[in-house]
Amino acid sequence: MQEITLKQAQQLIDNWITTTGVRYFNELTNMAILTEEVGEVARIIARKYGEQSFKKEDEGKELADELADVLFVLICIANQTGIDLTEALHKNLEKKSIRDAERHKENEKLKA
Repeated sequence: MQEITLKQAQQLIDNWITTTGVRYFNELTNMAILTEEVGEVARIIARKYGEQSFKKEDEGKELADELADVLFVLICIANQTGIDLTEALHKNLEKKSIRDAERHKENEKLKA
């Protein structure tokens, strides 16, 4: 499988939306869908890594697929609000690198 950049992913999803998906749902609808998809990720995590047991309706649900659903909707929101995720991620990592330069190293809870 070929690797894709965030920019390519944004273009792929935009192409899919404008051909197969007809149009983007509005931002508020996509925010609700994103919340729903994150809930599905949480459900799998709680059952696979937490203390909850799987229910019959959980069968066949894959964490990778649910994470891809989250990414898809997140990219839709970025596309329709004019956000370049590559640029946004670079800025965010720069912010975190400055803000957290020593914070995690000094966190006693993270030491072995």
